[in-house]
Amino acid sequence: MRSVKIVVVGAASASFGPKTLADVLACGELGGSELWLVDLDQAALDLMWRLAQHLNAEWDSGLRIERTTDLAAALPGADYVVSMVEVNRDRLWQLDLTIPHKYGVFQVLGENGGPGGLSHTLRSAPLVLEIARQMEQHCPRAWLLNYTNPVPRVCRAVARYTSIQAVGLCHGINSTIRRAAEILGVSPDEIDVKAAGLNHFHWVLDLRFKATGEDAYPLLRERERAYKPEERRLWRDLLRRYGYLAYPSDDHIAEYLPFMHVAAFGPWEKYSHDHWLLHWDGQQDQRDAQWQRIRDMIAGQAPIEPLRAGSGERGVPVLVAMRDNLNQLELALNIPNHGAITNLPQECIVEVPALVSAYGVQALPMGDLPTPLAGLCSLQAAIAELAVEAAVTGSRQAALQALLIDPVINDVDVAERILDEYLAVHADYLPQFQHP
Repeated sequence: MRSVKIVVVGAASASFGPKTLADVLACGELGGSELWLVDLDQAALDLMWRLAQHLNAEWDSGLRIERTTDLAAALPGADYVVSMVEVNRDRLWQLDLTIPHKYGVFQVLGENGGPGGLSHTLRSAPLVLEIARQMEQHCPRAWLLNYTNPVPRVCRAVARYTSIQAVGLCHGINSTIRRAAEILGVSPDEIDVKAAGLNHFHWVLDLRFKATGEDAYPLLRERERAYKPEERRLWRDLLRRYGYLAYPSDDHIAEYLPFMHVAAFGPWEKYSHDHWLLHWDGQQDQRDAQWQRIRDMIAGQAPIEPLRAGSGERGVPVLVAMRDNLNQLELALNIPNHGAITNLPQECIVEVPALVSAYGVQALPMGDLPTPLAGLCSLQAAIAELAVEAAVTGSRQAALQALLIDPVINDVDVAERILDEYLAVHADYLPQFQHP
């Protein structure tokens, strides 16, 4: 098996870093490869490198592991670059979530859609775009495997403004499969799911029992009525009205819909919604505990075997499938549409099943989305296009237009106020908007 060079950018994350390292180091097929860890936080990076070296030795993984704060030093010769970058994640996310609340827009998550999703895009897209631009200089044939949210908007920025091939990764399809299996009363391994749409906003278009090939949708629609009947959820309201199961996490799908942000209708009470950031006092106790556990693992005072379970993400299986030409079916990858969903824009980033090989990533043709679902997704594709343009060019007009067509915004003046406050409080992270 050919050895490869993998560069992980943003590697010094206490929450995501250890499991991502474990994904690589527990993969026996990657023995002899190079793993470069990149992060701007030297102290945190040193700790993560020590953990990686410890796992490498204990698991006899056989990788060469390097670390650097200089991305340009890590990239030459890279085959795969993994992006998992964020800046001051929890505090800035809290601001993204709560600023619209001051103006009566009670968005539910504030991360990937709605006003918070716009604000997040303005910060995240330039970070990953800089990675891609350096890849153009140092490793133009490498693949970018992106975990940085908002995944489809970040990937769209890379596709629109660079020549780098990128694929966006999210394990959300696993939640959809588990929920469908629970409703049906079977194991997740017994059903085959074909879902398509957008990240965190996909729809199950086909659902079958693997053993027989029988359509499982009629039974799912029947049994949903008796599944946890005491719980009202937005995803099940959509299933009953549209006939299709959406990604079954109300906070994610409600970012793209007009059903949970107007307090007068009591949606948070109706759907039993809350958000931990509304109660967060800014303390880093959990993060500090994560770092202490990392230190304990390095010192041999905490077990490392639980890390073998990995992150549940698909980045390593995808890169191995590319390297080894496995023609491997992945149930959900975020890639340019290019006809996979025939009634969505060609260049938007869709989440679809895809075949992965040395030839790259080819989407399964999914045909048309049902008309109401296509309408919902098409609007989000337009919002994403404006958000990406604003993030890259620093256009206040594009940012405002993204808000004005967003279903989570109901007033022009409110949109202006939210945008102005975002640009003010995040000014240090948005140099593209500092026009002379």
